[in-house]
Amino acid sequence: MADYDRAQVSGARQFPTFRTAAESYVKHGGQERYLKPIIDYFGDTPLAEIVPWDIKQMAIEVYPEASHQNSTRNRQALTPARAVMIHAYERGWCPLIRLTRFKAEQRKRKTPASHGWMQVFMRQCEHDSLAHLAALVLFMNQTGARISEAVRLQWREVDLNGRTAVLLRTKTSTNSVRHLTDEMVNRLRALSAEKGPADHVFRYTSRHSVSERIAAVCARAGISFKSPSMCGRHAFATNAISAGVDIKTAMEAGDWKSSVIFLETYVHTKNAGRVVADRLNSISFDVDL
Repeated sequence: MADYDRAQVSGARQFPTFRTAAESYVKHGGQERYLKPIIDYFGDTPLAEIVPWDIKQMAIEVYPEASHQNSTRNRQALTPARAVMIHAYERGWCPLIRLTRFKAEQRKRKTPASHGWMQVFMRQCEHDSLAHLAALVLFMNQTGARISEAVRLQWREVDLNGRTAVLLRTKTSTNSVRHLTDEMVNRLRALSAEKGPADHVFRYTSRHSVSERIAAVCARAGISFKSPSMCGRHAFATNAISAGVDIKTAMEAGDWKSSVIFLETYVHTKNAGRVVADRLNSISFDVDL
């Protein structure tokens, strides 16, 4: 180890601060997102002086009027601060602390795009000669791609013969391979008559313009508006689980890393009790009563 690095580590162990721990956390692969306001708040406060109460007060002061206050504080303040403190503990810079989350308010869950909604939407797109919009929404719906990933997709990242598309620079990894259905491949073939390898597959470059187009089509079709997320990742997760796909397979197919987020945020159930009862009806015990 270089003399400078030795001095830096030695100094961190003698006077470990939150800023030092946060910088080390990011340097060793930790997520930098949401950390800046937390570092600004604690700064060079010694780790030994930071207790759970301080972290929760930080969350309240940094996000005083956030929408869905406690959920935001848990996700954007407590979780990253806790990750830094655990990293510091693992480096021997502070004791392990126990941090309880804020009680989150119950959100009103939105309904993802159903099969019926998709049929009406696609039919209206065909009527309006919006083949690229129809293909884009179907792509998100059947692959779980985010709107930002879909509008960024270029033809050189699509293999119609192999029936795959590679999403580059996703939120969670360098790239992610998505497998295409026969219907998706057929629609893409129809769009590929005039294309260059660097051309965007769906022609759209802004997520906002896509949302505006979806809203306009919904209005003409007389159906409720569904955001790109509800057409895409939420619908993909819900449809996969409803079709009997196991959780791990569905998560890998849509590139989810957290089972908690996948199940609590993206999977929506409908008539769960009736579904289970119908499945149990198929089990015969042949017991004479």
